[in-house]
Amino acid sequence: MTASADAVDVRPLSVHIGAEIHGVDLSRPLAPEEVQGIRAALLKWKVVFFREQFLDHQMQIDFARQFGELTPGHVVFGNDDTYPEIYSVAKHRKANRYRGGQTLQRPWTGWHADITAAINPPAASILRGDIVPPYGGDTQWTNLVAAYNALSPTMQSFIDGLRGEHRFTAPQGVQASNEYNQMVGNRLMVSHHPLVRVHPETGEKVLYVSPSFLKSIVGLTPRESQQILELLWEHSVRTEFTVRFKWESGSIAFWDNRSVTHLAPSDIFDTDFDRQFYRVTIMGDVPVGVDGSPSTAIEGNPITAV
Repeated sequence: MTASADAVDVRPLSVHIGAEIHGVDLSRPLAPEEVQGIRAALLKWKVVFFREQFLDHQMQIDFARQFGELTPGHVVFGNDDTYPEIYSVAKHRKANRYRGGQTLQRPWTGWHADITAAINPPAASILRGDIVPPYGGDTQWTNLVAAYNALSPTMQSFIDGLRGEHRFTAPQGVQASNEYNQMVGNRLMVSHHPLVRVHPETGEKVLYVSPSFLKSIVGLTPRESQQILELLWEHSVRTEFTVRFKWESGSIAFWDNRSVTHLAPSDIFDTDFDRQFYRVTIMGDVPVGVDGSPSTAIEGNPITAV
């Protein structure tokens, strides 16, 4: 075991994804070996969790900056006026974005990696539980490396060379509000990413399919694209690739946005409980496919650091 691994106490939560890290205080600057240990655990387990870390906005920002430059809170939906790195994840944050109807529910509905419409999506996200309901409101993550590895060699070879178009749109079954269309239009982003990206740090192949943003496969007919995407999305959220996290006050989740998708909870809307979380995201690079070719920006500018 390496010295950096010894610096933190890593406790896996499932076979393929997720680990809790104990024995560190995120409210203070970390020792280099602690940073290395957390990064190693993140790359291996794809999402890591911390308990009883009662951070404020500045502490969360300072913790995140030890792992890279930060993006604006949300390049489309805004950020905190005082802390531009912070994005408020409030219970009813989407209330003004959509109207009418009901979201079309399928096994992959709501699963996403953060802001894959950008040419350089965030490398990682760090979410802090501030106001946490006493029960309900769990978040789930799925390991897209394990999902790729579980595909047949024939399917892997087929999708290795494909590209998908990622953009912001309202969920199927509802109508986007004027406010949503204006925000998306003000920061329009459309990108073609490989369906299989090579992780820049581990070299692993990642099934890079973000259901909320990936709209079609480039070069295929609409029906071909729909059938293949639905097969891949359903496959990617198979239970054995996932972990489900029960939040407590002071909990923090830190995930590799290059190798997972996650699912925000919807059960909280059936309760009167409040739920207020805060997120920061770490600057990412342009994805690269199996053939070595980078993603292509169709519209919009890259995310820049703050």
